[in-house]
Amino acid sequence: MPRSGSKTTSRRPVVIDGCRTPFLRSGTQFQNLRSYDLARMAIKGLLHRSGIDAGLIDRVIFGTVVQNMSTSNVARDAALAAGIPATTPAWTVTMACVSANQAITSAAELIRNSEADIVIAGGTESLSDIPIRYRKRFRHKLIAAQKYKSIRDYLSFFRGLRLSDLLPEIPEIAEFSTGRTMGEDCDRLAARIGVSREEQDEYAVRSHLNAARAIEQGVLAEETLPARIPPKFQTIDRDNGIRPDSTIEKLSSLKPAFVKPHGTLTAGNSSFLTDGAAAVLLMAEETANKLGFTAKAAIRGYAWSAQDPQEELLLGPAYAIPKVLDSTGLKLQDIPVFELHEAFAAQVLANLKCLDSDTFARENLGRKKRVGEIPMDRLNIHGGSLSIGHPFGATGARLLTTTVNRMLREDADLGLTASCAAGAIGNAIVLERI
Repeated sequence: MPRSGSKTTSRRPVVIDGCRTPFLRSGTQFQNLRSYDLARMAIKGLLHRSGIDAGLIDRVIFGTVVQNMSTSNVARDAALAAGIPATTPAWTVTMACVSANQAITSAAELIRNSEADIVIAGGTESLSDIPIRYRKRFRHKLIAAQKYKSIRDYLSFFRGLRLSDLLPEIPEIAEFSTGRTMGEDCDRLAARIGVSREEQDEYAVRSHLNAARAIEQGVLAEETLPARIPPKFQTIDRDNGIRPDSTIEKLSSLKPAFVKPHGTLTAGNSSFLTDGAAAVLLMAEETANKLGFTAKAAIRGYAWSAQDPQEELLLGPAYAIPKVLDSTGLKLQDIPVFELHEAFAAQVLANLKCLDSDTFARENLGRKKRVGEIPMDRLNIHGGSLSIGHPFGATGARLLTTTVNRMLREDADLGLTASCAAGAIGNAIVLERI
């Protein structure tokens, strides 16, 4: 294996395989599992599917967002439990909803720079197991109590505390820099860009019906690992958030979820809290050839973007996609397969509108004309985060796996996946079929 710091020419990172657990609504069958358990399932499943010797893995990198304190480096803990040797370094990254994207691009860089030959990258999330804290005043009391020695000290514990100090702090999915929830920001974005409630509901129905069709055709089964859940070890083999009975009429009857009473985002056109994990096996192309592995696609290029969280929180793809197209020498019309993260229907539609806007191109991208239109018949044709689910740390790995599998199935030479994330960060990855 290459030594750290070795200087060689850039090598091409390739995707050998990818898989994931079923993505389940939080509070359902995965509710008693930790992100660690889900990550272990994904890594172990990937080793089994690919047939690779665990001893050949050089690194494991996993993304997660809501960390469990007992497994703060969940990549390392899950890798060990999955059978990866103790001598293989593993670490965890966090970058909101593009955490797995960061894990994957970090793996690609290690391979390009000859720091590693073979890397497992992905992400995991259990939103059924979020850390709920005591309030700050009570936490300070608990820390101080570690130094108590006398009965008098313990009797003074509640001095200065209010009843409200005993209530738990439940974390909110809000942007730290603005104080707004992501749903509130997306409602503002929809109003500013001009994405109507009707457009959002139509897109959400499309996502669910596409995913339901993909289930019937066995398409999603290609990337999904059956999970056996203790203590009875029942087998779960499919996602449980897909609604094949979705209709415009049903969604249009739902009330606004974030900005009341006049907002346009609802529970029906927004992604739901999800538990799940996903993993991807990456190699240097020459290593894959030497070991006899057939690569599905190569990572041709990727780009990162960061914007103003106040106004552009969810426009990451509109900024990252032009950057990756420029760096790879491609145009939007060159790409037949697109997979975009669907945090909200409004977020996807706003990004599509911005990419196809001359005004946005001039004022925000410094370009003379629009980037172009992404045709709907090339975009998320088997559903997306709105229907399949969105475990924050894992979605990027699911998107990349879906993109690669679509490229093979559709006999496409190129694919592009892009995501937005809290902090107004964006990522786009271009994949090339081998």
